Amino acid sequence: MQNNTRIIFMGTPDFAVASLDILVQNGYNVVAVITAPDKPAGRGLQLHESAVKQYAVSKNIKVLQPEKLKNPAFLEELKALQADLQVVVAFRMLPELVWDMPPLGTINVHASLLPNYRGAAPINWAIINGEKESGVTTFKLQHEIDTGDVLFSQAVQIRDDETAGELHDELMQTGAQLLLKTVQAIVSGDVHEKPQAQMDAADVKHAPKIFKENCQINWTLPVDQVYNLVRGLSPYPTAWSTLQGKGIKIFKAEKEHVTPKVAPGEFVTDNKTYLKIAAADGYLSLLEIQLEGKKKMEIEAFLRGYRVTN
Repeated sequence: MQNNTRIIFMGTPDFAVASLDILVQNGYNVVAVITAPDKPAGRGLQLHESAVKQYAVSKNIKVLQPEKLKNPAFLEELKALQADLQVVVAFRMLPELVWDMPPLGTINVHASLLPNYRGAAPINWAIINGEKESGVTTFKLQHEIDTGDVLFSQAVQIRDDETAGELHDELMQTGAQLLLKTVQAIVSGDVHEKPQAQMDAADVKHAPKIFKENCQINWTLPVDQVYNLVRGLSPYPTAWSTLQGKGIKIFKAEKEHVTPKVAPGEFVTDNKTYLKIAAADGYLSLLEIQLEGKKKMEIEAFLRGYRVTN
């Protein structure tokens, strides 16, 4: 029966590829992929294809790349594909004309345990906020973003030293498995929707888009919060500060709970093996950094070529 279910997949980045691949590998009839238009990238501004497009082309799946999702020509083409079900993983917001089109509806894979962490950056904010648990949720699309009825969810523990990049890769695989379970349930008619309004949402946490100002380190905060910000923004978009008047990105660090001997934001170093910056109640020991105009490097390599002076 699954081969007769016509599925349209919508997604763009690497995170979505695992979910698309699991449908293909399990014999589902993915009739088309909708992804972002090619964009100029790199020094030569060559057109760059999304990770989802690259995968779809390799599997000879039809690819549509509309600039506008309400474009009449695109809507006609979408309708002509006669999808039974649409799957959305890491794509943009859909107009009702699109998500309401297939008879089995449109489902989304979201990298959080809804209703918590609705929004564009759930993986980052979960770590920034020091959560011990994250996960993936599949749900039916409705009008307001990330508010549809929940179908399935799967929790994942967050390690104390885990970065956003590491959690991303784990949730990518968990999300693919959960999507497969969800599609199997929908196709067999054995699915039970749970409205988010019925879930405990008194203190719902949100995951808005992250901007550069969100990434600047406030050294007057406790060292745990500073450490979580670094983890939650690594490897992208990366926590940053300044060092002797130059911008510095911090990719990896360790925290030390000791009373600092210098003021928050000031540093101590032996100019050989360590560089530590004081927070309110401890030090952040930098392990992997990038000074503006330089490449990313381990702290010992950095100190060999750059003398830090108070």
